[in-house]
Amino acid sequence: MLRSLSGRFLILTVLFVMIAEVMIFVPSIARFREDYLLSRLERAQIASLAKLADDDIDADLEEELLSNAEVFNVVLRRDEARQLVLNSPVPGEVYATYDLRAPSPWVLMRDALARLADPEPRIIRVFGNPVREAGLLIEVTMPTDDLRGAMFAYGWRVLWLSLAISVITSVFLFLAVRLLLVRPIKHVIGQMQSYAAAPEDARRIIQPSADITELREAEQALKSLETEITASLKQKERLAQLGGAVAKISHDLRNILTSAQLFTDRIEQSEDPTVRRLAPKLVNSITRAVNLCENTLAFGRAEEPAPRLTKVTLAELVGDVIDGERLAVGEADVSFSEDIPATLTLRADAEQLHRVVLNLVRNARQAIVATGKPGEISVAAQEDDDSWWIVVTDTGPGLPPKAQQNLFTPFQGGASRGGSGLGLAISAELIRGHGGLLSLDWTGAEGTRFRIDLPKTLVPLEAAAE
Repeated sequence: MLRSLSGRFLILTVLFVMIAEVMIFVPSIARFREDYLLSRLERAQIASLAKLADDDIDADLEEELLSNAEVFNVVLRRDEARQLVLNSPVPGEVYATYDLRAPSPWVLMRDALARLADPEPRIIRVFGNPVREAGLLIEVTMPTDDLRGAMFAYGWRVLWLSLAISVITSVFLFLAVRLLLVRPIKHVIGQMQSYAAAPEDARRIIQPSADITELREAEQALKSLETEITASLKQKERLAQLGGAVAKISHDLRNILTSAQLFTDRIEQSEDPTVRRLAPKLVNSITRAVNLCENTLAFGRAEEPAPRLTKVTLAELVGDVIDGERLAVGEADVSFSEDIPATLTLRADAEQLHRVVLNLVRNARQAIVATGKPGEISVAAQEDDDSWWIVVTDTGPGLPPKAQQNLFTPFQGGASRGGSGLGLAISAELIRGHGGLLSLDWTGAEGTRFRIDLPKTLVPLEAAAE
């Protein structure tokens, strides 16, 4: 009950109504006290009129008039003359004097609360204006015993009435909330649970039916979301099936090509000039095909493992990459340069960062070699207060427009003929795993420059992706 929306709404309604009634109670009890005192003044004025009409009334009648008015004495001021009209012994000193001719609301509420808080019987003096302008002022002296009792009786009546109003109002609101809010919300929850049980089943997508505008908007948003999820699941299922088939084909094809690669080693030893001239091209084609198969199998994995961050001396890592690429250059005129502080140490996964730098340098080397012209590849690195950054620059022919548009898209961002674009896609994924960003700074006829930014502070994956 207390955990449900309607139950909490019921309790809050009772609480708020009671708070509102308490705020009303104080002015009400102050008004009740004022009316009580004014009624005593009016009754005292009526009793004084009997005395003024017959000045020879006996003591017993005067006492009866004062008793009916519930006062000890009555003083009238008429024509600037103050006259004691009715009088009886006062059994004590006057405790306080109250003027009801023009009291402020705050004074009335203060005096009422003070009267409720004081249990002792008191004698008070009250001033007021005579009814129907029968004089300038009327003054009475009276006890407070009955006043306090009457105020408590009135307060209890107000309390019970407020409680009854609160309960009745809360019950009606409780029923209204259950009918207008809780039931439609439970309907939406039921639809969500049904959809979650089989999200690929399009029949389970919610159909908006709520009459309330806000709930209908929520149902429409939910329908749109469920429709997108169902479509994505179907697409992923088809891609998964296709990926499984491609992985099997790539695995078998890699084995076949590896065997073919072994045979090409013997072909290169042939003395036939034509064979010796065509053999390197055949070897390069088979090597590219093997690399494509290996990259496809690597990309087909569920995900790259999370980086194991350690302290990495960047100069040593880049040195290993460049030493390996110098051996792969062969007779081509490609030079390498490094501009990395020897003491630069960054926090990264050494193996994954090595793969990224190697991919960028290898792509640059292959691009320059393909032109048949001399070229240079440089790797530089620096750091600031927020991040480390690594720049790989080459003097190659630049990236073609299609490669720039789909640079980090698998199977679409290949820069060289026969390239798959998987290398850059995997590299970008590895850098995102570090919370960093792999980006293309610029490219053109004068060359290409890639930039790796690795933050020194932890960055959420979503922020890094943006």
